[in-house]
Amino acid sequence: MELEHAPNDPTRKELSPLLKLALELGPLGVFFLFNARGEQLAASFPVLQAIGEPIFLATAAFMVAITISLTVSLWLTRRLPIMPLVSGVVVLVFGALTLWLHDELFIKLKPTIVNSLFGSVLLLGLVFGKALLGYVFDSAFRLTDEGWRKLTLRWGVFFFVLAAINEIVWRNFSTDFWVNFKVFGIMPITLLFTLSQLPLIQKHAILEDDEDD
Repeated sequence: MELEHAPNDPTRKELSPLLKLALELGPLGVFFLFNARGEQLAASFPVLQAIGEPIFLATAAFMVAITISLTVSLWLTRRLPIMPLVSGVVVLVFGALTLWLHDELFIKLKPTIVNSLFGSVLLLGLVFGKALLGYVFDSAFRLTDEGWRKLTLRWGVFFFVLAAINEIVWRNFSTDFWVNFKVFGIMPITLLFTLSQLPLIQKHAILEDDEDD
């Protein structure tokens, strides 16, 4: 299985933006739905009662949904992007621990672990002179080396901010509030941060005419 192709690889297949968004956000939607409607679903399907409370039912559904999402992505594009793959693996590992030990702590720690991991990789890459974010986003746009370094630094710090926010929320609020914030809070925050980086991207973008020159 090949994780990433070179940006100009003719064999590389791209998903439509809407399908890509559905594959990325679909599992989160499933997680929210099963947590919000877990009791009703368990009443309608008694076999689900063995899993336990709604958060555990949501965790099991989340694991199934993210597995389906990764499988469909691999089938359609013949590759797995690094970030969704790593996130999916952590979901499966911590989700399994949540269900096995019947302790919701593990699934709550998943965003902290994933974001801290991404932040550490990006910032450590800069220490060794590598703007690793360029390997993730190079197919979407082209930037100068300085642009990639600045964008990598900002995203590295932002991932740690997301990890800190997750710790604050799950430690101080109810499980239902944490689930709602995970779905309806983190995504808008990430979208706003992404949009805030557009001036930097525009400033350091490499145009095709520049490459020809």
